[in-house]
Amino acid sequence: ALCTALRRAAPGGLASFHRSARRLRAARVAVVLSGCGVYDGTEIHEASAILVHLSRGGAEVQMYAPDVLQMHVIDHSKGQPAEAESRNVLVESARIARGKIASLAKLTTADHDAVIFPGGFGAAKNLSTFAVDGKDCKVNREVERVLKDFHKAGKPIGLCCISPVLAAKVLSGAEVTVGHEEEEGGKWPYAGTAGAIKELGGKHCVKETSAVFSLTPIYEAHVDTKNKVVTTPAFMCETELHNIFDGIGAMVKNVLKLTGK
Repeated sequence: ALCTALRRAAPGGLASFHRSARRLRAARVAVVLSGCGVYDGTEIHEASAILVHLSRGGAEVQMYAPDVLQMHVIDHSKGQPAEAESRNVLVESARIARGKIASLAKLTTADHDAVIFPGGFGAAKNLSTFAVDGKDCKVNREVERVLKDFHKAGKPIGLCCISPVLAAKVLSGAEVTVGHEEEEGGKWPYAGTAGAIKELGGKHCVKETSAVFSLTPIYEAHVDTKNKVVTTPAFMCETELHNIFDGIGAMVKNVLKLTGK
C-alpha cells in the first residue's frame, strides 16, 4: 500500500521520488580553481580528490576560477618558467572542470552552501601574491570577497595544502592547518608556511596528513567550528597519494557536515 501511495504521489514512480528526495538533501558546493598544474595552478590530484569525495557525499558541484592572467607559466617537465608565454587562469582551470566552469565573479553565497579551495602553487601565485610577498601578500579581490561573504553568511569554507593561507590573510584569527611546523628531515618541506600563517594573523594547528593508531589510519582535518573553516595538509607532506586522498576526504566530509544537508 505504501509503495502504491508513493507511486501515485511521485510522477515517474519510486525512482522519481527518490531522486527528488536526494535533490532536497544535496549540498550545493562551489570549488574554486587557480589554473591547471601544481607549479603554476591547481594541484590536479587535490582537485580530483575533492570532486570524488563531493560526488560520494551527494553534493551538487559548480567550479569557478578568476578570469585573470597567471603570474607566470611553468614548464612542468623542467620545473622552470616558460619564457614569453602567458595563460588565463579561468581558461586553464576549464581543463580540470571539463569545460563546466564559470568566472569567480559570478560566485555568490545565495547559490551555494559551501566553498572549497584546492591547493597548488596557483593559490599562492594567482589567487594571492603569497608566493612572492609572504605575510605581506595581497589576495585577489574576488577571492577575498568570496571568503568574506561565506564567512559572514555562516557557510563552511574548505581549504587544503597551501590554500589555508588565504583564510589566514582574509579571516582574522581563523584556525587552520598546513600540517607540521618543522621540516622533519624533508617530510614537511613547506613547514615554514605555518610561521607565515601566524604572521598573517591566523592560528596554526599541527595536524597529520594521516596518523596511525594500532592498525587504524586516522585522516586528519582541522575544523575551526567558530569560523566554519576546515583545512587539511594534503601535499604539504611528502607521503603516499592515498594518504593525500583520504586526508582530503576528511576535509570534505566535515565541510558537508557543517552545511547541515
